[in-house]
Amino acid sequence: MSDAVTVMVVDDHPMWRDSVSRDLQDAGFDVVATAADGIDAVRRAAATRPRVVVLDLQLPGMSGVEVAAELVAANPETRVLVLSASGEQADVLGAVKAGATGYLVKSASREELIDAVSRTARDEPVFTSGLAGLLLGEFRRISTEDSPTSVLSERETEVLRLVAKGLSYKKIADRLSISHRTVQNHVQNTLAKLHLHNRVELTRFAIEHGLDDQP
Repeated sequence: MSDAVTVMVVDDHPMWRDSVSRDLQDAGFDVVATAADGIDAVRRAAATRPRVVVLDLQLPGMSGVEVAAELVAANPETRVLVLSASGEQADVLGAVKAGATGYLVKSASREELIDAVSRTARDEPVFTSGLAGLLLGEFRRISTEDSPTSVLSERETEVLRLVAKGLSYKKIADRLSISHRTVQNHVQNTLAKLHLHNRVELTRFAIEHGLDDQP
């Protein structure tokens, strides 16, 4: 079994831990260690250096998220596959942010678990159906919030899009049914928030961020 993928199973429920270990061993994986709590998991992982750690989140001593972060920091070659009863958004995001490669709920079948461990060992992200969409939506939201334009109000963003399309202040005012002075105020506020100096820089910024292509 020298070429088998090395695995450690971490779960505080003895019967579940033994069952998962046995299923993986029968499938050809080399289960080099098991652990019942977070502190022991970190210690045993350091000694055995498994390729994949199948990790529960609800652990005594340290949380699964803390363990995942410790394992990934200690050995960049280690891949963490969370196997948890929880499919809650906060738990999934916490695990991924801590460095987990995959996330499987405990209702997964034996075949799904074996496939997930194999894929995790190949550094492929693996998620229970539905969780991948949850993650994508959350990271899109985070990406939007981190955008430089997130500091702008809805109206300031609207004015910026029209500036990027080359419209004059008068045409923008007519389009939005606001005064010319209000357009100028929005532009000045936008310049200040984005730390830009003039309309040329503002237009360049808007084009670089694709605002001229938006309806």
